[in-house]
Amino acid sequence: MEENKDCIFCKIIKKEIPSSIVYENDKFLAILDIAQFTEGHTVVLPKEHFRFIWDIPYIKDFYEFIIKVGNHFRKIGYTYVDTLSFGRKVPHTHVHLVPHNGDNEEWKTALSLIGAMQTDPKRRIDKQRGDKILKLLKISELI
Repeated sequence: MEENKDCIFCKIIKKEIPSSIVYENDKFLAILDIAQFTEGHTVVLPKEHFRFIWDIPYIKDFYEFIIKVGNHFRKIGYTYVDTLSFGRKVPHTHVHLVPHNGDNEEWKTALSLIGAMQTDPKRRIDKQRGDKILKLLKISELI
């Protein structure tokens, strides 16, 4: 199993750093995030070190594990399980699961900031800019 000796998540996986384990199997680990966005905020990571989510050769298995954890949160009473995937702060693939019932004021504030970006008319693309972006990104044939 690949690891990075300086990676905090690799150290957690090897049990060198304690964590609160929500669920694990032989390939993946779900732990409470040390900085809770909401109560129950969980980080899901592969036990093998990958910098980017797109590098995981068994990504389907990873998402099936994430679905299991997320559905568990729903079964125990959470209405929402927001899912975030970003990993610049810790360069080890991970997905955040943020369970809540829409009543956490701090999380509402964070989501409203994202919502404000999405509804900001200055961020809307016109046809010319959209065509330019589409020309760059459009997939004609999957590699």
